[in-house]
Amino acid sequence: MPGGAWTTWRGPRPGAAAYAHRWDRIRINGLNLGWTATPGEDSIQRRFHDGGDDWLEKAGASVPMGKLGQPDEIADFVVFLLSGRSGVVTGSVIDWDQEVPGAHDWGAHD
Repeated sequence: MPGGAWTTWRGPRPGAAAYAHRWDRIRINGLNLGWTATPGEDSIQRRFHDGGDDWLEKAGASVPMGKLGQPDEIADFVVFLLSGRSGVVTGSVIDWDQEVPGAHDWGAHD
């Protein structure tokens, strides 16, 4: 979330499983979701964070791409990963959270 420091343990990476099954031609990938515009998030923002009708607009303005993760875009990407069009992609974790691991803006957008 903007303005805070969050540490998340993402659990096992798919690399070991992907390595074990690569000769079985089974592709294993992961998707690390960040802040996403869902009905549940809307409820949380309104109930616990005093979010008004404009909370989603304000949240979008606070992140680099100008919007929170969108469920339909995430679903489209999952369908792509499950399809043959994803080719030989295996053992990857896609960070869908507008952050670059190991990098920080240090106020560049303030």
